[in-house]
Amino acid sequence: MNQEATYQLLVSDVTGLFLISVGAFLLAMFLTPFYTFMAYRYRFWKKQRTTSTNGETLEVFNKLHAAKFRRNIPTMAGVIAVITIAVITFGFNLDRGQTWLPLAALIGGAIVGLIDDVINLRSNGHGVAGLRSSIKFTMIVAIGVGLGWYFFAKIGIDTVQIPFLGRIAIGWMIIPLFAFVVTATANAVNISDGLDGLAGGLLAMSFAAFGLIALLQNQLMLAGFCFTVIGALLSYLWFNIYPARFFMGDVGSFAYGVALGVVAILTNSLLLLPIIGILFVVEAGSSLLQMTSKKLFKKKIFLSAPIHHHLEAVGWPETKVTMRFWIIGCIAASAGIIVAIAGGHI
Repeated sequence: MNQEATYQLLVSDVTGLFLISVGAFLLAMFLTPFYTFMAYRYRFWKKQRTTSTNGETLEVFNKLHAAKFRRNIPTMAGVIAVITIAVITFGFNLDRGQTWLPLAALIGGAIVGLIDDVINLRSNGHGVAGLRSSIKFTMIVAIGVGLGWYFFAKIGIDTVQIPFLGRIAIGWMIIPLFAFVVTATANAVNISDGLDGLAGGLLAMSFAAFGLIALLQNQLMLAGFCFTVIGALLSYLWFNIYPARFFMGDVGSFAYGVALGVVAILTNSLLLLPIIGILFVVEAGSSLLQMTSKKLFKKKIFLSAPIHHHLEAVGWPETKVTMRFWIIGCIAASAGIIVAIAGGHI
């Protein structure tokens, strides 16, 4: 194939990705008024947590966000994206090897999150107000194991790409590794969803990075899935940037988190996920450090965890935290793409 033909093919591929992303954005924007009508009519108000998972009163968190929760902001807006991505993928971009797994992951994570959100809506506003953490963890692990088995047994992949070194075969151990990545990413995204626009912006950057990697690997339909997600996320961000009109809820954060982990594995870029999603790692790590320190030493490392709440507590406005995290996320996504190209993932 000559240079001109290659260029024309690339233009065609990029145009297709752009159109599918725009289609997802427009469909999500079309569905939003229907969700908004239902959310306000049936009062899908997000209940504020009053205690942590270990029973401690969340004094700093409650003080920081008391005014926000007095506004009665609806949750579960992530259902718009799940429907949008499913419709676009089933209609235009379904492929057994490239998009079946991330779509199944998205829907599976959404089901777990939806159960949690419904319990939150029906709660009396006291306590943790949602599905118990151990139950959510078990359900996400089960999804990860099931998808990992399909990845190994049906698609037939059992290798992991090490940047600059090449692939190593790990056999059936890919299944527990798959489950670990899916569970860790889902929980990290869920923990990061705490400020207006924060998780949505970071997710858009992460999916953009993996979408470009998939495109360079000639996995066009997987790239199409990533750009479908971006389109849905941009629609969500239109309404979720400060001051948020609604929240994605666990139905959104778990759906996106599980799907992101699967996309990282399908692009054989597992070890790039902590680079591209560095802030998800930092957010989850800060919560883990806080819980460990309180349990072992009876002391807090942060005024409030995860770290975005700590930064609020020391005086950063919510918008400053979000925007600076977006900047870091953009740099991290770019660094991940560079490592992918230089490290042999392309």
